[in-house]
Amino acid sequence: MTSSPDPQELRAALETLTTEAFRPDLSEIDRLPTLDIARLMNAEDAGVPAAVAAQLPAIAAVIDAVADRMARGGRLVYAGAGTAGRLGVLDASECPPTFGTAPGQVVGVIAGGPPAVVTSVEGAEDSRELAEADLAALSLTPDDTVIGVSASGRTPYAVGAVAYARSRGALTVGLACNPGSALAAAADHGIEVVVGPELLTGSTRLKAGTAQKLVLNMISTVTMIRLGKTFGNLMVDVRASNDKLRARSRRIVALATGAADGTVEAALAAADGEVKNAILVVLAGVDGPTAARLLEESGGHLRAALAAAGG
Repeated sequence: MTSSPDPQELRAALETLTTEAFRPDLSEIDRLPTLDIARLMNAEDAGVPAAVAAQLPAIAAVIDAVADRMARGGRLVYAGAGTAGRLGVLDASECPPTFGTAPGQVVGVIAGGPPAVVTSVEGAEDSRELAEADLAALSLTPDDTVIGVSASGRTPYAVGAVAYARSRGALTVGLACNPGSALAAAADHGIEVVVGPELLTGSTRLKAGTAQKLVLNMISTVTMIRLGKTFGNLMVDVRASNDKLRARSRRIVALATGAADGTVEAALAAADGEVKNAILVVLAGVDGPTAARLLEESGGHLRAALAAAGG
């Protein structure tokens, strides 16, 4: 097992991190009126998008590399502890209903396992071996991508996950909120979104968490656009698993085609409820089986299928 770090050494290490820095100017924040505290917090949050913008070239390079591997059947895996791990689990869990990804195609791995999503699992984030065991269970391949997420950039679980994944030939990314982080150094690609000290000293569920959420949203969303999971800005691979999503499916087909309600309903029926197929039925004037074949031959890219159909 990983040996416990010397408390004094750990304290000294934390004091060098911008995410742990103390803000003397906010030391009386608890004395302020509620509205003033809210304004302060809002002003702090306003700087996060600019910090993300500074990393856009690195983020774009990651997206292209991830999309290339996922197109070959690879998986996208997030690995982290605490807030960072929960954000990865959240992003992964939203991909199937939004983009129709297959189970296990986008995975969130958190230190301490599923119970850690809703409660603290003490000590889990300190174990590189635990990260290795969690990722070993996924049987990683060179087509997979593992993104280690850690605000500090030093969390042993996240660093261990990236190091193990790299040893298995997977693409690795380190997402941190401190410059010169061990996590970024351990990965093929480093993304360091430096948001500065938190409103509450060391509470990285605040600006750092917001930054990580923005980056993970960007990576998964733009990757899915590259994979043909959208048509323009329409979610054409949405999985209609409830009444709201069924209504959204009808609306997406209508927006993509301009067809009347009756035509939309008929196309969805011919396509067994598949939005992408129904759009092809309307725009290319083909039947359901032909639409399915054209999409399969085009790798799921609707624009390519339309071109093949002469639409």
